Amino acid sequence: MPRLDIIHDAIKNALIKDGWTITDDPYVIQYRRTTLYADLGAERPIAAERDRQKLVVEVKSFLGASKIQDLKETLGQYDIYRYLLEETAPDRKLYVAVSTVAHNTFFKQDVIQLILSRHQLPLIVVNIETEEITQWIN
Repeated sequence: MPRLDIIHDAIKNALIKDGWTITDDPYVIQYRRTTLYADLGAERPIAAERDRQKLVVEVKSFLGASKIQDLKETLGQYDIYRYLLEETAPDRKLYVAVSTVAHNTFFKQDVIQLILSRHQLPLIVVNIETEEITQWIN
């Protein structure tokens, strides 16, 4: 199983504060003979409905020596997880969770904005200090 990201617990706590129930830590993606691990699975009731919203969340701190390399790895991992979830759990929406610091610095660069808009990467932005979600980006 992969090592937890340094901001894993803060992201998990922020989801709980926002009304989500953590159902899986980690969330296991099983497709035929392949097993992969996303960081979190979460659910919460949809207002006035019997259904539940379901998420899979991959946590990324973007603290590596090369943030571009971190982004390349994140995009590749996101694509793999998304394709497998479409087959195994199509009712779950995949998000990448990042800190407000990463979002307000690295993610604001023009080249990163271009890549993210083309890739349509859904993000959960979390204030790591207060453990609160500041933004959902679909």
